[in-house]
Amino acid sequence: MNSAFILHHLDLLTAETLPWLRSYVLAWDVLLQTVVALLGAAMVRLAAPRMAGTTTQLTARMGVLSLRPMVDALGRALPWMLFLLLLWFAQLVLANLGMPTHLLRLVSSLVMAWIVIRLSTTLVRNASMARLFAAAAWVVAALNIAGLIAPTGRLLGEMAFPIGTLHLSVLLLLKGAALLVALIWLANLISTLVEHRLNNARDITPAMQVLASKLLRAGLLTLAVVAALGAVGIDLTAFAVFSGAIGVGLGFGLQKVVSNLVSGVILLLDRSIKPGDVIQLDDTYGWITRLNARFVSVVTRDGTEHLIPNEDLITQRVVNWTYSNDLVRLKVAFGISYSADVHLARRLATEALSKVERVLEAPAPICLLVGLGDSSVDLELRFWIADPRAGTANVRSDVLLEVWDAFHAANIEFPFPQRDLNVRDPEALAKAFAQASAAALAKASL
Repeated sequence: MNSAFILHHLDLLTAETLPWLRSYVLAWDVLLQTVVALLGAAMVRLAAPRMAGTTTQLTARMGVLSLRPMVDALGRALPWMLFLLLLWFAQLVLANLGMPTHLLRLVSSLVMAWIVIRLSTTLVRNASMARLFAAAAWVVAALNIAGLIAPTGRLLGEMAFPIGTLHLSVLLLLKGAALLVALIWLANLISTLVEHRLNNARDITPAMQVLASKLLRAGLLTLAVVAALGAVGIDLTAFAVFSGAIGVGLGFGLQKVVSNLVSGVILLLDRSIKPGDVIQLDDTYGWITRLNARFVSVVTRDGTEHLIPNEDLITQRVVNWTYSNDLVRLKVAFGISYSADVHLARRLATEALSKVERVLEAPAPICLLVGLGDSSVDLELRFWIADPRAGTANVRSDVLLEVWDAFHAANIEFPFPQRDLNVRDPEALAKAFAQASAAALAKASL
């Protein structure tokens, strides 16, 4: 009886399932959509290696290291994008023919979600933001598959609140945020490409390269914000109510920031410093690697990178070793004993400079007698170098080593402090020594 019961229910299940399969799975329109999707996937599969090679060549040709991860990510997602375009085209054709497209719509929603997830996980460095984009993509895909995109849009559009004369809805805010993110990303991409071109332009000074790139980036970001607000129907005059309060708040809260921004523009316009210059500010000595809107990056000889605010470079005294040219004169002081031949010492010291590679022959180096000290004749070597970025302490060390070798070969003595002791009471001193010796012997005998 159990077998008969099971067979009966299997017959009922088959009777209910077969019509559904014939209507929704084995139907000609479903099979056609399946074939179209499979053909599109096969075409993209065949074209994927060629696309990958093209993007690799494009990445190598661009030479912009900061854009290589983005180009690689777009290259990996390009076959999926082509597949999505084919699915959309197939939906358009089938819809014009009056045929259903529910299966293609489902596949295209999943493919779009997958593309967004791949790009967000690669391009967005913040893991939380990447997960947020992925979750949003899956939610939109699920709503599209369920046919709830339009009802959800109407619901979000009805959830509105007024701000003065401005009527904002949740849907409007979401559209504006998405468009703003896309436009800011596009503005950064364009500014990075233009900045790379400017840096490779030999007829533009480094200061003008930085100034042009910063102004372009600021202009594109401003244009992106204005375009995003205008695209969603937000009238910029509606924010006039807040302009006074915001202006006062920015004036007090961002005083230092604005000062650094203005100082950065002044530094770029007057060309007092530029990338590659060797500067000294207080105890910081190094070369400028980057000029930013708020600070200047200075790398010292020990590899430490100092971020100096632009305002400090305007208000404080800065030594620019390479402002007009790269020539720098260095001084090395030393002394010889009074018994040494000063003329010979000067000649040997000057000749020793010729053995140091970084010392220039012109302007000619010179050795001067600068003083007569307590225990030495004071001399000073003055010479020029053309590469202060390579450091100054190391070349001074090389010069002193050559002088040391030359003086020792010529038996020229370097002095050292000497002191003469004048004992006023020799008898008292002898008595004290005798007592100390007796005490030491007595202690030793114990």
